Amino acid sequence: MTSSRTEPKYTVPGLSTQDGGKIIEQLRVRLHALNDLSLTLKHIHWNVVGPHFIAIHEMLDPQVEQVRGMADDTAERVSALGGVPAGTPGALVAERTWDDYDVGRADAIAHLGALDLVYTGIIEGHRATLAEVGEVDPVTEDLLIEQLRALEQFQWFVRAHLESSGGALSTAGAHTENQAARSAQQSSTQ
Repeated sequence: MTSSRTEPKYTVPGLSTQDGGKIIEQLRVRLHALNDLSLTLKHIHWNVVGPHFIAIHEMLDPQVEQVRGMADDTAERVSALGGVPAGTPGALVAERTWDDYDVGRADAIAHLGALDLVYTGIIEGHRATLAEVGEVDPVTEDLLIEQLRALEQFQWFVRAHLESSGGALSTAGAHTENQAARSAQQSSTQ
């Protein structure tokens, strides 16, 4: 079995195998993040309750489909660079650097508060990867920019439910998903 943690034997024309290997490692983490996000979105879709149920339930399905497409595009880029994309649950769990989403059955606004933090983590990770690979590989840079455009729009959809008319975000200052969920829910009842 070939390890994807080693320098690839080949990569795309114009890149060294060393640079290709570095990009593969960066994209490997983004692939895990996107696969995790698609599962988290479905988890929320199945466990959201309350008066905003149908709006949130239906808002999430298109996001799931687009995020799954992003994961597919990322995995295909890893392959094109000469790497081996790891799409198994075991690889995701073993290699991720974040905790599992831990909000179960909850009010729509609570889930949106937690999801806001999830999107922040995904977007920050994508931006950090973009900063690492942008100078070396404009094709991967383009892929990440396209994904960021959609991910930031999804977070905007979520934040529209969490923002006051004065522009304050109910999740401001929250550091965990549970804190964000509680803050969002408390703000919605005031």
